[in-house]
Amino acid sequence: MLHGGTKSYFAAAVCIITLTSMVTLSYFRLQRFSHLPKIIQEGSRCRGKITNSTITALKDNRTFIISPYFDDRESKVTRVIGIVHHEDVKQLYCWFCCQPNGKIYVSKAKIDVHSDRFEFPYGATDIVCLEPQNCDPTHVSIHQSPHGNTDQLPMFEIKNRKAETFSVDFTVCISTMFGNYNNVLQFIQSVEMYKILGVQKVMIYKNNCSHLMEEVLKFYIEEGTVEIIPWPIDSHLRVSSQWYFMQDGTHIGYYGQITALNDCVYRNMQRSKFVVLSDADEIILPLKHPDWKTMMSSLQKQNPQTGVFLFENHIFPKTVSTHVFNISYWNTVPGANILQHVHREPDRKDVINPRKMIIDPRKVIQTSVHSVLRAYGKSVNVPMDVALIYHCRMPLQGNLPRKSLIRDTTLWRYNSSLIMNVNKVLNQTVLRDQK
Repeated sequence: MLHGGTKSYFAAAVCIITLTSMVTLSYFRLQRFSHLPKIIQEGSRCRGKITNSTITALKDNRTFIISPYFDDRESKVTRVIGIVHHEDVKQLYCWFCCQPNGKIYVSKAKIDVHSDRFEFPYGATDIVCLEPQNCDPTHVSIHQSPHGNTDQLPMFEIKNRKAETFSVDFTVCISTMFGNYNNVLQFIQSVEMYKILGVQKVMIYKNNCSHLMEEVLKFYIEEGTVEIIPWPIDSHLRVSSQWYFMQDGTHIGYYGQITALNDCVYRNMQRSKFVVLSDADEIILPLKHPDWKTMMSSLQKQNPQTGVFLFENHIFPKTVSTHVFNISYWNTVPGANILQHVHREPDRKDVINPRKMIIDPRKVIQTSVHSVLRAYGKSVNVPMDVALIYHCRMPLQGNLPRKSLIRDTTLWRYNSSLIMNVNKVLNQTVLRDQK
């Protein structure tokens, strides 16, 4: 009797599991079907106003579009980088217009708010839509409804549609420049160090800066080194200069830094072999190699299938300086002289130093500031004897006596080239009228 009862229970359990699996499978099929593009209009030309703004608010004022990108790494989708309210935005639709037949397809979006929102009500978001199989749309509109008038919707160009060969090896993404930024000398030194190390492009998401800084940026734009992405996020949201939410009524952290970084990854996905995610006061210094190209070649050989390389951050406090490289005419330029700050703070007990990254953008889906959230392949922590991040800023351990700091003159290996290059820039910008 006991044996027969066990068989009955087993059979019932198998039936329940099978039924549950069938219902679950049917649900996911239905979900995918609901996201498939559907024709809602035929035989008309594509309407709507093409927008070139960096940040575009939709009518709900809870959704902000940065830019759409074609992404076929898993399936044929348009991935829209945006910012949304994590609770209020429930449904969004992509409206694709296919030429020359004028068919309009509507595709229900998957709204993927990034996990590192840090309790702010708004966060970086991927708005992902399946594209029509028989069409390669060049533009898309985003709407809260599958119904409406396309004439009233802003249209966004879908970037990365055409495959390109890499135009540069390294692009540095700096986000975000705000607070009337005026650290002119250190910025010039950082850019010139990037160039010495092998960078061809520096992309800056600029909210605002000083007039003097504008002059320096203009020089680098004309030189072809810097590309500016306007970032007027404070025109749309109450921004915080902190990375974590302080219950102060702000909407998003650190001027939307995480959104800008994700946009920079996708913007450079097809044109840069590597993307460097760092701030303007941070420089990844190789210790075993002369530049980033040879360093990354070595790291890739040692770590195949790796798309994310993380470098440890070390603070070189501005409050501790040497008299070496005290260049008198540099003293008239606002900002720190990094050559004079070669003492780094020791590691703190039970505190893990944050890291910044050099990534293969084609292997990254979502990134945060100090690590990636979703990626193809592996992430590797680069040992400190290979490279470290030189981060010249105010101290984190301000009470330490000078003798407790570690003298590290790695930066001085580049001093002659750096001084010569910085002087050239200063003489054509800040010091031009002082001659």
